Formats: sequence, structure tokens, C-alpha cells
Amino acid sequence: MTIDFDMLRREIRAIDYVRGNPVQDALWREDDAYARASLLIEGRVPSAEDDALFDMLRQERVPLLLSARIILKLLGHPYADPALAITPIGTKRWGRNITRSTQCRD
Repeated sequence: MTIDFDMLRREIRAIDYVRGNPVQDALWREDDAYARASLLIEGRVPSAEDDALFDMLRQERVPLLLSARIILKLLGHPYADPALAITPIGTKRWGRNITRSTQCRD
């Protein structure tokens, strides 16, 4: 995966959202540290690009739920919000068998 960080940063700054305050930012960074530690325990090592993406989201003080929406859109996930103004990266990473109709059942 290759992320154009300059373009992504411009797109994020164009989104109308409330940036986290310094206390929230500190909590989000702590949550990120726990999540990264969990990945390492599971034997999954984030790439340098993954680390840079999460660092940039924290630098921009993007709230966690919006961060998740941005990542889904960036990866071209079928559940990504089509209205979110984020350009997906070039390679689609999700199989055709993942659809809303098969995954979302009451």
C-alpha cells in the first residue's frame, strides 16, 4: 500500500470535524500504544507506513471514530462511507464476497 500523505492530510483538514483537545489527544495516543502492543503480541508487526498513518491521524487530532471511517475509505472497504471525501489508495484490498447483505443481518 502506498499512501500519499500530503494529499491525505489536505483531505482530512478539509473535513468538518471537531479536533480533539489535548486531554483527548493524550488518551487516544495511549489507546494507540495499547493497540500496537496487542498487534505485536499477536505477531503482526505494523509497517512503517501504518505507523506513519496513525501518527498523522494523531497529529491532526482526528477523533477515533472518524479515524476508523477514514481508514475504511482509504482502503476501499465495502462498508466505507461513500460521502467521506477521502481518496482510496490504488489497490482494492477486499474480496468480492464481503457485502452488506451477507454481513449485516438482524
